[in-house]
Amino acid sequence: MNFRTFAGGAGAQVCASSLTMSRATAPRPMIARTGESGNTASRLTRAVIALLLTSSVAWSAASAQETPELGSTVETLLDYARANNPEYAAMRLEAEAATERVFPAGALPDPVFRTELRDVTNAASGAGASLLPNRVGSTRYLVMQNIPWFGKRDLKREVAQSTVEEAKGKADTTWAELAARIETAYARYHQATQSVRLFREIVDLLDRLERIAQVRYASGLSPQQDVIRAQTERTAAQTEQVVMESEVIGMRAMLNSLVNRAANAALAEPRSVRPLPAPAALEFSVIAEQVRARNPELFSDEARIRGAEKTRALVHANRYPDFSLGISPIQMGDRFNEWELMVEINIPLQQKARRHQEREAETMLSAARLRRDATISRILGDLGRSLAALEAARRTEILTSNSLLPQADLTFQAALVAYETGRADFATLLDAQRQIRQAKLIRIRAQAEAHVRLSEIERLVGERL
Repeated sequence: MNFRTFAGGAGAQVCASSLTMSRATAPRPMIARTGESGNTASRLTRAVIALLLTSSVAWSAASAQETPELGSTVETLLDYARANNPEYAAMRLEAEAATERVFPAGALPDPVFRTELRDVTNAASGAGASLLPNRVGSTRYLVMQNIPWFGKRDLKREVAQSTVEEAKGKADTTWAELAARIETAYARYHQATQSVRLFREIVDLLDRLERIAQVRYASGLSPQQDVIRAQTERTAAQTEQVVMESEVIGMRAMLNSLVNRAANAALAEPRSVRPLPAPAALEFSVIAEQVRARNPELFSDEARIRGAEKTRALVHANRYPDFSLGISPIQMGDRFNEWELMVEINIPLQQKARRHQEREAETMLSAARLRRDATISRILGDLGRSLAALEAARRTEILTSNSLLPQADLTFQAALVAYETGRADFATLLDAQRQIRQAKLIRIRAQAEAHVRLSEIERLVGERL
């Protein structure tokens, strides 16, 4: 924001005349008063600063309201766990460490340097013994470099790369399992919180029923037993409320431990759970294809198979010899008089040992493939069970919300009217109240079960649906 001050000249005259024309009082002499102008500017500056501070505070408050509290949604917990969970961080570091092994796996080994002092007694020249290179008969220097057979270095690098992919798959598997545990605990946390709210409502309802029973008992229209029954039912509801409150505390502690916080750390109450995907998106054939393409455990198994294949190729390449190249200058006195070149080849004579190594590589490759097949069978079996359980929970929630709960509510209203008019006893009214409570608990339980099963499906897929 820019503030400009115009002084003197026509600009001052225009401002002064405008100010004079706007006043409804009698004309006054236009006399410049420095003190009043300074006070006016000071008040204007203070007003602008106050306006800016008020806007800043309001913006900060609005931003704080828009920022979700930790625990209010499952997404806040997942983001916090991704940044702070030590197990997931350790798996990522192991994957990074595996990446650092790729280059050394295909690098050449360190060269070898050798020095030989010949005729250190100087028997040929008659001089005394010495260990100085220029005062012995001759000194031979040798630099050798071992070079694997063609393609072996690339195969070693590819084997190391497969271990990197396997480590990344394990890290993704760790995250998928951690996210599923967080979402499961959050669903139970939401279920327990909703149950506590429900039992508070039930306790309030039973308080009203008790007052009705007391009025009818005072009027001689019902026995005292009705009042006692209402009090007993309220105490039972309060007991279940205490159990649910302890469940809330337990789920809060579990969520805190999963995101690496103190067990007794504060956690916001859950606002709501996310909507379930459409039934068409949860068809077994659709999810099975996603599992085959994205499951991190299968990704690790595929990487292990590729590593076994490269290891087998490397073992077969060991049939061919490695060789070494060397260069050797020979020093006599203070001069290098001779140069030698050397080629060294190891002879692969231990063929029986290599055949055992080759059979080992083939066996490990077969085992890796069978492990992949076993993983697919297990994952698809878990997927089928989770989809069936999710569909059952979805249908239970729909039936409860659309049929059972409205029927129980109508039954309760009818029983309440009948009791107030003396056409039904208090036991019928309490039974109708229990039906409403049971229907709401069934709906809450079905919602939580559906989200638990959804988290299991997303763990198998490896990402959120």
